[in-house]
Amino acid sequence: MKKIISIALWLAAGAAFAAEPANPLSFAGGKLVFDVQERLRLEVRDNNFDFNNNADVGMTDQTFLLQRFRLGALFKPVDWFKVYAQGQDSREIASRRQKVPFVFGAEGDDPFDLRQAYIELGDGKACPMVLKVGRQELLYGDERLVGAFDWNNFARTFDAVKLRYDGTTHKFWVDAFYAHVVTIEQFGPQSNYGAHLNDANWNDTLVGLYTSTTCLTVQTTDLYLFYRNKQGNNPRYTGFSGQPAAFAYDIAQEIWTPGLRIKSLPGKLRGWDYELEIAGQFGRSAGQQGSTVPTSATSMMDHEAFAFHIAGGYTWEKCDWKPRLALEYNIASGDDNPNDNKDESFLNLFPTNHKFYGYMDFFAWKNVHNPALSLKLAPVKNVTVQLDGHAFWLYTNQDAWYRANAVTRVRPLNAAALNAGSFVGTEFDLTVTWLTPWKWMKWQAGYSHFFPGDYVRDTASGAAGSDGADFGYVMTTLTF
Repeated sequence: MKKIISIALWLAAGAAFAAEPANPLSFAGGKLVFDVQERLRLEVRDNNFDFNNNADVGMTDQTFLLQRFRLGALFKPVDWFKVYAQGQDSREIASRRQKVPFVFGAEGDDPFDLRQAYIELGDGKACPMVLKVGRQELLYGDERLVGAFDWNNFARTFDAVKLRYDGTTHKFWVDAFYAHVVTIEQFGPQSNYGAHLNDANWNDTLVGLYTSTTCLTVQTTDLYLFYRNKQGNNPRYTGFSGQPAAFAYDIAQEIWTPGLRIKSLPGKLRGWDYELEIAGQFGRSAGQQGSTVPTSATSMMDHEAFAFHIAGGYTWEKCDWKPRLALEYNIASGDDNPNDNKDESFLNLFPTNHKFYGYMDFFAWKNVHNPALSLKLAPVKNVTVQLDGHAFWLYTNQDAWYRANAVTRVRPLNAAALNAGSFVGTEFDLTVTWLTPWKWMKWQAGYSHFFPGDYVRDTASGAAGSDGADFGYVMTTLTF
């Protein structure tokens, strides 16, 4: 804890200098620039795994602190050549969970590691072609399918080669990339200590073509095609004896995902806004067989699935507090017949699901119906208050209820689940964000409550109950 406090004080002191016009982290006329970020998030969770007031599950019902420190360096001797490297140190403090990534939802410890390291060739102002090679973030659209997942303490990067054509005069750009996701190292049922850098999963390949245009002046229009070839279910993270294994980044698959996304541009429609995204999938996957999902890619079956998102809102721009009211609907297919030779459960690729389907992370864009209503207010300068209400149904009871990682099943797919009601429940999320007068500091706090529905009650048995669940957090981010 002393280490965290000292880091925070050091950052606050340094940030006071960063507020000055001259950046103290910039050297040689801007050719060498450092960046620093410290993030602390205190979380409180209750019943998030068992939905049982009568059980205090030490692994999950608890209060703990997530700490993340980043240090980056950019070297840009000329406009067309850039080198960037970034290290990251992430810790889970005062947690009773075993610090193995993903087991019981743990984020664990990953001592100072290499998060980004890339070379970028090209100057977008002089030539529309830019090549970026190395460890980097990939973010597309709203990150429903490919994103950095920055809410997570580890976040996500890829070892990738990316070529961008940016036709600014024609109001469009195109990315083509070839990538392997970077996975968190784990060495037995212990924390990730030692001189072991995270490596890419070379058996998990993501290839993409993504184009975006504003030729229609009221909106952004994106077309994309992703191809993913994951040759096994690993990496598999295991904790102490008796703990369930946790899989990262979904099952074995070889699938194509074409899609369309449109989103209105701010200020173009006199307060109105809208967005839509449609994605289809075809190929092969190691989907569920009966009530289980294979733990290895021994049997692949045909894969056909889809997902859809639509939303619209209105902002009263001339009113005090500038209220915005929005309505949205999300749907993603599930496998409605686990005994045939076809998998119809939408595979969510590499998303940032935390932003979309409830902040408690109970759902993914997979086997779900999700209408939602949102109210956002700005009561004072630099402060926003948002209240979101979600309702959740399973697309089909023949498939499971999946958490935000799109892999973990909340309840087993047994006889009770197959015959349960499809209404899972409702969630309300209250979030307050304060962009302080100091540009280097941001605060956010949130509280969420989940009200269980028929599905939770009908599948309650043993240690699994049907009570409500709570989640709260306070987070501060210092960036300069």
